[in-house]
Amino acid sequence: MKALLASLLLLSAVPAPAAAPAASSSSSDSVALRLEAGSVTREQLVAVGRDVVIEGEALSDVAALDGSVDVSGRVGGDVVVMRGDVRLAPTARIGGDVFAMGGTIHASPGAQAGGRMVSYPTASNAWLTLLEGPSIGLGFTSPLVVGAKLALLAAWAALLLLFFAASGRQVIDTADGVRREPFRSFFVGLTGVLALVLTGLFFSAFARGIAGVPLLILVVILAMVLKLWGMVAVFYALGDWLARKVFHRRFQPLTAATLGLLVLGALKFLPYLGLLAWTTATLIGIGASLSTKFGRREPWFELA
Repeated sequence: MKALLASLLLLSAVPAPAAAPAASSSSSDSVALRLEAGSVTREQLVAVGRDVVIEGEALSDVAALDGSVDVSGRVGGDVVVMRGDVRLAPTARIGGDVFAMGGTIHASPGAQAGGRMVSYPTASNAWLTLLEGPSIGLGFTSPLVVGAKLALLAAWAALLLLFFAASGRQVIDTADGVRREPFRSFFVGLTGVLALVLTGLFFSAFARGIAGVPLLILVVILAMVLKLWGMVAVFYALGDWLARKVFHRRFQPLTAATLGLLVLGALKFLPYLGLLAWTTATLIGIGASLSTKFGRREPWFELA
């Protein structure tokens, strides 16, 4: 749970878990999450707001939000970047796919990838801010912005009542996924958002007309349901942890979720930090919703 709080507060970008001591920071102007040459990690490497440099061997996935990924070593899984570039040196070896949304892929001669390489450099920020976008150019202290944020927090409070009244057990089960695997949930959420964006772009570009519009609407609805459900689970996970660690007691689920909402709501009014905190919380929530199938813990597809 400490990892979840670190992810939400984002005083620095999300580090690798303690089990992967090989990752360290560089001394460059923009401090990167670096896996040194000769080092090996089995954990996912995830960074928010800074670059990732892979010189050693990452046996799992690598992801960056608002940052780029440079690979001169090996990545066993996928490389996923939103609002950044992917740069592959001649010695780069990628076991899975390479995705860059809102950026480009620069692959030097000799670089190898076992899967697809997909980039969409002109992706609109309207798609990329399915998460928690900036305040339409207005100042953070603007009465319009403050009023909109207060109204949004009130709407979240109403949503807490609805979700806990209708499916409280499933929300708590999703929150368990947030607590146990925040880094995995973050990566699953980032990959899920990327997949939804690519699907929406495909429908809007190639499936126009009668067939394309309903499909695009379904993608938007699925994205919003994943976000709303996941954020409620994050509110509860955060509030329940605070109740046990700070107040040394267990609160009722709705009370704990309200506490989590108030903490994240306070962060929402802080410039830049609030945006990063809510974006990270959204990705963790979406990932937990997908991983737990909205708390049902059933496979998404049954094999015959």
